[in-house]
Amino acid sequence: MTSPLFTLTERVAPWVIFAPRDDRFLTDQLAVLRERDGLVVHLPARELMEPERLFRAFAHRLGFPSYHGHNWDALVDCLADLHGPSHGRTAVAVMVDDADVLLDASHLPTLVSVLGQAAERANLQLGADGEPTGISPIAQHFVFSLTSTRARDFLDGLEGPEQEVEVADPYLLFTLDMW
Repeated sequence: MTSPLFTLTERVAPWVIFAPRDDRFLTDQLAVLRERDGLVVHLPARELMEPERLFRAFAHRLGFPSYHGHNWDALVDCLADLHGPSHGRTAVAVMVDDADVLLDASHLPTLVSVLGQAAERANLQLGADGEPTGISPIAQHFVFSLTSTRARDFLDGLEGPEQEVEVADPYLLFTLDMW
């Protein structure tokens, strides 16, 4: 038996996944996450079209503290700390629904990198300096759910230093290699 390409219930990469909305494997992963009392949060991609709206959407839907800075660094910090008492210290999958609309968004590479940084920190519970935070790590993943666009169409602009991007049709799998 081959191992799955990704899991939403374990603290293993990839951290960011582009997948067809109706994909059977994705549906099964979400079901297992829910069965294990994991949290699935849905964000409409239309709310993520501009960075200012994106920061508000994440803060509102994920219950960030009022002092959230509404910038990329603050987004990493709040997502990495998402496993606090308010979320029951449970695994989290953030679903970006109808993500096709983000294909040409100029901030998409930054968003994917930021989500990868946050997930790596949350899954490994490492601080920005790479040192352990002392908090128990819990699984966190981000899924860009696609309705009609192929995942591989998002590849352009996502590859770079410390970034690993794998095309495994019908998926695009993104991981950071920061440590």
